Amino acid sequence: MSKVLVCYFSRAGENYSVGVVPTGNTEEFANNIVAKLKEDGHEVDVFKILPTVAYPEGYDDCVAKATEERSMQERPEYEGDVDVSAYDTIFFGYPIWCSDLPMIVYNFLEKHSFEGKKLYPFCTHEGSGESGTFMTVGNLAVGAFREEGLAMEGKLARQEGGKKQVDYWVGQAAI
Repeated sequence: MSKVLVCYFSRAGENYSVGVVPTGNTEEFANNIVAKLKEDGHEVDVFKILPTVAYPEGYDDCVAKATEERSMQERPEYEGDVDVSAYDTIFFGYPIWCSDLPMIVYNFLEKHSFEGKKLYPFCTHEGSGESGTFMTVGNLAVGAFREEGLAMEGKLARQEGGKKQVDYWVGQAAI
């Protein structure tokens, strides 16, 4: 059985359509993936990409910050790191910000080699779908075998229907 990593970026606080939450939508999605993988008997490690400087709690302030980072092509730093070479399969998650990956996610992907890894991208959004980011992740994760991804509305990630979609998706993964 392969060693699996669930790696993601998520932001708590005020989120579009769900209000103020203690865990972000993408973190809820990631937690559902971890639960299904463990239920299926897989050894799973988790790495949450935590910014060294927290994003604003308020939704509008966070959008303004994300827009500024994008226009300046910033690569925000994050705390700690993970050795992705130790894993065969990686589930990689993020929210859609400004119709793209958050810039901190670009930073993470650019710093690591994914050679020979199976990479399953997942994201939360508020109506835009994956916005072409699965291809972007595949291009940035040089050497990875990008597998079928799953995009989900943020509020659905918090509901039983979202958990069922995750269970099916993870169950179909070739791990």
